[in-house]
Amino acid sequence: MSTKDFVEKDYYKVLGVPKDATEAEIKKAYRKLARENHPDANKGDASAEARFKEISEANDVLGDPKKRKEYDDARALFGNGGFRAGGPGAGGSFNFDLGDLFGGAQGGAGGFGGGGLGDVFGGLFNRGGGAGRTQPRRGQDIESEVTLSFTEAIEGATVPLRMSSQQPCTACSGTGDKNGTPRVCPTCVGTGQVSRGSGGGFSLTDPCVDCKGRGLIAENPCEVCKGSGRAKSSRTMQVRIPAGVSDNQKIRLRGKGAPGERGGQNGDLYVVVHVDDHPVFGRRDDNLTVTVPVSFSEAALGGEIKVPTLGGPAVTLKLPAGTPNGRTMRARGKGAVRKDGTRGDLLVTVEVAVPKELDDKAREALETFREATASEDPRAELFQAAKGA
Repeated sequence: MSTKDFVEKDYYKVLGVPKDATEAEIKKAYRKLARENHPDANKGDASAEARFKEISEANDVLGDPKKRKEYDDARALFGNGGFRAGGPGAGGSFNFDLGDLFGGAQGGAGGFGGGGLGDVFGGLFNRGGGAGRTQPRRGQDIESEVTLSFTEAIEGATVPLRMSSQQPCTACSGTGDKNGTPRVCPTCVGTGQVSRGSGGGFSLTDPCVDCKGRGLIAENPCEVCKGSGRAKSSRTMQVRIPAGVSDNQKIRLRGKGAPGERGGQNGDLYVVVHVDDHPVFGRRDDNLTVTVPVSFSEAALGGEIKVPTLGGPAVTLKLPAGTPNGRTMRARGKGAVRKDGTRGDLLVTVEVAVPKELDDKAREALETFREATASEDPRAELFQAAKGA
């Protein structure tokens, strides 16, 4: 988007909010309009698609406090008649390119080579304020892995992580020059980026190929980092893994990645968590699972059974008479930790245990039971249903 288009667009009108709208009001208006004009809800409607892009563009500016302030400042300077593009005519209009005010003229006659207005729009258009000014550079994101026991994943744990990342080179203090005196890249004038036109008033920004996006060029490259200003470094840090994480979950730790350059913010650390199996317990979302064997008499006559819990005392559950094999009961609050601090449940599945061996007394009792229930055929309904099919 050209600077002229940016200044002349009324993003407040696009979202239908007043200029003093709060962040919450802007967010609410954006969500409502985005739902109404989303391409998925208006398939084949080109006007809705264009409207959706315009709404997204407005939210990108007004939804960011820094961009919003820069936008408001720009509108105050150029949007109310202070400067207007166009040919000479009534009202004393001037014919010039607004882009010339934002770093297009690098110190030439009539230009603003010292910065000034470029500082106002630098964040919005990714342009530097003037010659010799290098831009902050965000540090790289780092990804690491950690393996937890089943219990650690449920309860949370603090684990040491050894990571390798690009850090400022200690030999040249991160300058890339062995004498510590790099010069500003003449191609991008220290911004680390160059713009190229793409037609229609739009321009694209790419990393500068001469300085590789650093904004600086080392006349005497450091022998350790080869002029990059960065060197591989290893460090160990203690990372807190929150309770309730699941297998293969990725956790983002803001600002724990590689350090930024020239005052830029640190990158983020992404930790992929792997969880070992437990010999007794399983997991289903926020609930834990356990299979508990019961005797035939307990299942038939009912009673109370004790059930183990993860890291806590056993709980007692009431087993109703006539409980079938595979029935699942619930012990509330004995599961995994949720995001809000509450716990899921423990799902207890009953498994009727059949004894492999019987003594004479037990065999005699079962023979008596079989004779007493001989008239009952547990497979009668099965055959009846099979015939009906």
